[in-house]
Amino acid sequence: MKSLSFDTTNVICGALLAATGAFFAYQSLNLDIGTALRMGPGYFPLVLSGILVLLGLIILVQAVRVQGEPIDPFAWRGMLFILPAPVFFGLTVRGLGFAPAIFLTAFIACFASSRMNVLFALVLSLLLTVFSVGVFSYALGLPFERFGPWVRF
Repeated sequence: MKSLSFDTTNVICGALLAATGAFFAYQSLNLDIGTALRMGPGYFPLVLSGILVLLGLIILVQAVRVQGEPIDPFAWRGMLFILPAPVFFGLTVRGLGFAPAIFLTAFIACFASSRMNVLFALVLSLLLTVFSVGVFSYALGLPFERFGPWVRF
């Protein structure tokens, strides 16, 4: 008789996806669903929630079919640098402007990796800033200030 083995990481991820989808599906039932031809405000969230539940169940089934690796210790360094980066961006984009806020946000997020050094972080942040300003400001023409009042002289 074969013992049951499963991939713990995928079981957790699949269960979280399925539970999140089920929660939002339940919430969307409070809205008018409508039909496929006359969609109500709850139709699209219900469909997306169903897809999320389906993907979660697929991951759960796959997790039972394979033996997984043990879960590594929690990545505190990543959490300390990745989570505050978008908060920093949101708090500073109006004052600093788009370009400096993107640069500093990318620079902060770079240090989530222990292998990152300051020179590579500066180069990577600069390239991301140039690309983002080129795409969002020039190519798409989005109306935002490239440099805000905090950095103007």
